[in-house]
Amino acid sequence: MHDEVELPPDSTPMIRTVAMPANSNANGDIFGGWLMSQMDLGGSNLASRIAQGRIATVAVDGMSFIRPVKIGDEVSVYATLVSIGHTSIKINVEAWRRRPDFTPERRVTKAVFTFVAINADGKPRPVKPE
Repeated sequence: MHDEVELPPDSTPMIRTVAMPANSNANGDIFGGWLMSQMDLGGSNLASRIAQGRIATVAVDGMSFIRPVKIGDEVSVYATLVSIGHTSIKINVEAWRRRPDFTPERRVTKAVFTFVAINADGKPRPVKPE
């Protein structure tokens, strides 16, 4: 399955960054926590636009680390809406890597992030302001 030809989503990434040495272990593999934080940033970018305001991450479901990310890889994070509840938003988030040698992009991680719209006091509020 890992060698199937995949194409990244046909949309603009919410985040694009380069994996740096500070984000890796001694073998040059990027920490999963760093990658997850980039995914959280990308997903929250979309969720805050939908909520038209402040949001908080409350859950991450089905996190799969499919392939490693190495120092120097360009990482693109794509986010798509799954569903909207009264106060919550579910976003499918995928991270893709492009190696410095420009081999085809490969999906490296995927998960569904759940965000809750919050007010200035940090309390849940309806997603769509009245």
